[in-house]
Amino acid sequence: MTSILQPKDTDAPSVFQPSALLREARRQKRLPAVDLPRVCVLDPDGDIVRRLVSSGRATPFEGWACYHTNLHTFTLANRTVGIVGNAVGAPFAVLVAEQLFASGCRFLVSITSAGQIVPAGQPPYFVIINRALRDEGTSHHYLPASEYSQADAVLVEQARSALAAIDAHIVVGSSWTTDAPFRETAEAIAAARDKGALAVEMESAALYAFATATGSKVLCLAHVTNTMAQAGDDFEKGEADGTVTALQVLETIVSARS
Repeated sequence: MTSILQPKDTDAPSVFQPSALLREARRQKRLPAVDLPRVCVLDPDGDIVRRLVSSGRATPFEGWACYHTNLHTFTLANRTVGIVGNAVGAPFAVLVAEQLFASGCRFLVSITSAGQIVPAGQPPYFVIINRALRDEGTSHHYLPASEYSQADAVLVEQARSALAAIDAHIVVGSSWTTDAPFRETAEAIAAARDKGALAVEMESAALYAFATATGSKVLCLAHVTNTMAQAGDDFEKGEADGTVTALQVLETIVSARS
């Protein structure tokens, strides 16, 4: 019996493939096999999706065969982009990412809310995550054990350069990815702070491990909005739940990749 404590053969192919799951989902749901937009967004909080739907900017993508989520499309940087909301946590985010790339996605941006560890200003602001501490389990099924999952340095630099032109507080740095946000103890926070982590979130280490293992293009951003509810007026994201600035950030990144 395998367990998380035992080493994984991360080079061994998986018996269960996302393409097989999608094939059966399409059969059961009577859906055609159609490609998704080449650029997609993960929106774990769901605020961006809700904003786009309520304003009439997003349309359901009926060909999305995932059992667990809905996908919408909208126009961003003069191109059609897909977006999935509420895929919170490393296992769920990678479950969806695997299916997105199996369905035609070629560049995925995740933009998740995060808690402040090492201050880089007054929240809210954004961190382009260049590496993530692997305090979750999913990444260990994709890459051998190591302290960090690394971002694609080219994607990070493209985003940093492009976002320097907009009026938003954006920094580059590392994050701490955890599976258990309500186990962010004082000791754990201090350890992450000692390592220079700017933020704590729940998806990036796993998404970057998946990206490295599969050669997929993934960029993760943390929207630092809180100090773990240790002060008043926490979790304030900004105008329209932070979606105005978040969409500007996304549009700038997508434009730089066009």
